[in-house]
Amino acid sequence: MVGTESVYIYLRDEYHGCRALLQTALDHLRAEPPCPLPHIELRRGAGAYICGEESAMIESIEGKRGEPRMRPPYIAQVGLFGRPTLEHNFETLYWVRDIVERGPDWFASFGRHGRKGLRSFSVSGRVKHPGVKLAPAGITVQELIDEFCGGMADGHQLYAYLPGGASGGILPASLANIPLDFDTLQPYGCFIGSAAVIVLSQHDRARDTALNVMRFFEHESCGQCTPCRVGTAKAAQLMQAPQWDADLLDDLAQVMADASICGLGQAAPNPIRCIHKYFAHEVGAGPWPGDLPKPRNSPLAEQLPGGAKS
Repeated sequence: MVGTESVYIYLRDEYHGCRALLQTALDHLRAEPPCPLPHIELRRGAGAYICGEESAMIESIEGKRGEPRMRPPYIAQVGLFGRPTLEHNFETLYWVRDIVERGPDWFASFGRHGRKGLRSFSVSGRVKHPGVKLAPAGITVQELIDEFCGGMADGHQLYAYLPGGASGGILPASLANIPLDFDTLQPYGCFIGSAAVIVLSQHDRARDTALNVMRFFEHESCGQCTPCRVGTAKAAQLMQAPQWDADLLDDLAQVMADASICGLGQAAPNPIRCIHKYFAHEVGAGPWPGDLPKPRNSPLAEQLPGGAKS
């Protein structure tokens, strides 16, 4: 026991259905409490991406602008309303009851490729059946697509994928057999994050996705620190060029990663680095590989790097 006196559940306001379900469950819990309950409050967030950062979430719950705090002190020492605070991802807490009731061996019996447990993968993009998929930890994206999503959408072949949402990086189809888990993707410059998997096909370009992601980071930056506020805007501008200035973008990425206050700015350069590492042919740093299909329907695909028409 950690002596919890108050519990705050923070939910983005866009999830109206989830909020109704949670409120109903909380009402039932309070009506028939299985044990003495702490104060439990469901807080509605305004939808800011930055409030996924733990200290920015605390600022938002306190009624302030959602901005990350400087550390130290850490929230375990001085957190919500100045009190020591433990902050957990809701999916982590979801499994506590089942693990307590069924035992750790039950949970560990799931998993693939040497990994253990279950994960909720939010799959979108060029698959037949997108959605949230409860799958074994360590499953590969190819297995996830084939077994849980009905395969690729008609007329589409796997070209690339984002394994962990906007900041998790971008990987090519040639790396579709990497186990998806918390420490398996770092050697490739990526991470699993919230396990929001986005699947791209030959009709897409990875560079377009990276630019879209950077524009998102620019919009969602809280603006508190210069490396993130200015860096994301400058990166998005540079990434619109038909041929990328690799040295300038790499330098900008290093500054953002080293000097940003929180994970948004620190992870924002991941898509840039992945494009340089795995998709250099798309940004004028090399010929289009002969074994890769050229995108046809992507908005920026009409003019391929080097001036060659598709």
